[in-house]
Amino acid sequence: MGRGKFKGKPTGRRQFSTLEQMMAGNSASRPRTFKKEEAELEEEERSEEQLEEESEDEAGAGAEKQKGTLGIIQVDNPNLAKPENVKARDIDMEKTIELSRRESEEIERQKARERYMRLQEQGKTEQIRKVLERLALIRQQRAEAAKK
Repeated sequence: MGRGKFKGKPTGRRQFSTLEQMMAGNSASRPRTFKKEEAELEEEERSEEQLEEESEDEAGAGAEKQKGTLGIIQVDNPNLAKPENVKARDIDMEKTIELSRRESEEIERQKARERYMRLQEQGKTEQIRKVLERLALIRQQRAEAAKK
């Protein structure tokens, strides 16, 4: 017969502990001796960490432990450094900002377009002269047609 998702083991059935059993420390999944072993492991880890900290203090006071080969190989990777956040009050306003090539070209394009539009409004470009000539010709034709 089907027993559901979990199949029984030949050693016996699964036993689930209740919340009260877990709080008391006598659950089936965590025997009391486990707490003692865990406490000993934590104590050993603490003592190892203290020894490592002492050895680090002796070797290099300000040196941070680096992952992998970073401590061995000096790498200048701009993506590796964390970006520094600058406050608005700390910004130097007199400092000139160098624009990238794309940014400077975009600004040049905008200025050229504004210059062209200004000349068109004044009627100094070839395109607007042709349009005005056509417009004058059409007005003349309409005036002649009105006289007839």
